[in-house]
Amino acid sequence: MGTSSPRPAVPGQAARVGLAARRALAAIRVINGGLALIAPGVIMGRFGEQPAGSGAAVYGLRMFGIRTVLLGVDLATLSGDPLRRAVRQAVLIHATDTATVVLLGVTGRAKPRTAIPLALISLTNTALAITACLAERAERKA
Repeated sequence: MGTSSPRPAVPGQAARVGLAARRALAAIRVINGGLALIAPGVIMGRFGEQPAGSGAAVYGLRMFGIRTVLLGVDLATLSGDPLRRAVRQAVLIHATDTATVVLLGVTGRAKPRTAIPLALISLTNTALAITACLAERAERKA
């Protein structure tokens, strides 16, 4: 009798998982980026800040917003090498976002009621980016 080997993945399974993760991340980026661009006060409110009190924060959120919308559109529309690059960059971008909000929470610069949900959102985005990246690599090797 032969030895058993690990069950091979269903053809295209990694591609389907990666596509779903990439689409979800693209949608999240477009929605959150659009919100930051059009209504930065909503995001500032999540931090307990008043939009009228900080022109610099509004400016920063609008810069964040347009960047995030464009990155989301890239994930939804690119293919080939440009898409692979965008997916790899997504891991770094979202891991940095996660680390930033965790650091803000740990140092007390953001209240736990703010830091925890934002960290969970950022961590979810990071997990989606990693999933899309790993799936793309698996498909390329297959």
